[in-house]
Amino acid sequence: MTSSTSGATTTSPASCAKAEDVERIAANLAEVRRRVVAAGGDLARVRIVAVTKTFAPEVVRAAAAAGLSDVGENYVDELESKRAELADLALRWHYLGALQSNKIARVALAADVVSGVSRAKEITKLAATRAGAVIDVQVDATDQAGRNGAAPGDVPALVAMARAQGLRLRGLMTVASPEPERAREQFALVASLAEELGVEELSMGMSDDFELAVARGSTEIRVGRLLFGPRTAPARLA
Repeated sequence: MTSSTSGATTTSPASCAKAEDVERIAANLAEVRRRVVAAGGDLARVRIVAVTKTFAPEVVRAAAAAGLSDVGENYVDELESKRAELADLALRWHYLGALQSNKIARVALAADVVSGVSRAKEITKLAATRAGAVIDVQVDATDQAGRNGAAPGDVPALVAMARAQGLRLRGLMTVASPEPERAREQFALVASLAEELGVEELSMGMSDDFELAVARGSTEIRVGRLLFGPRTAPARLA
């Protein structure tokens, strides 16, 4: 994966971040890392993506100063604006939201990793916009209406299509059911699918279930609330 360091300066993020924010986030990050290890994870292998949707750029800067290098956004407007404002930081930007057809081109240009890819037409448009874009195919193993993601049986064809069109398929992503037992089964299913398809990355687990995901081989967890506290700003819709 390519980090978004193009044109970055050597400015220290700590020099512009509030010390109390850096200290708080660093302490929260240490606790998340402790729990990853307790769940059987290897910190050299499990990446922590800080989910920064609705949080101000200053919070992202503090997160960078606390030692985080991967950040995730769910809305393209926030992704574009924060990336531009924080261009001096060596951050890798992940797009985590569902892909809207009329915004795929913007996402492809703004994100270093595009997760949530679940349809053939998304793959075609991403490939046309940015050759070699890094993507995850999102799997919906919950069988619940309204969930983003491809059914497990459709994933092999999407993976083959992405590879054939020159995209850099990083791995699989999933969002599990809230019930722990079902989540365990779903994480295990997606991990098995990844092994069958020969993909290395598994983006599984969020604030409420990342330990279950790590125990089943997740290589990336997506955490917001545990690092930054509850969100008070309304979610943006773009």
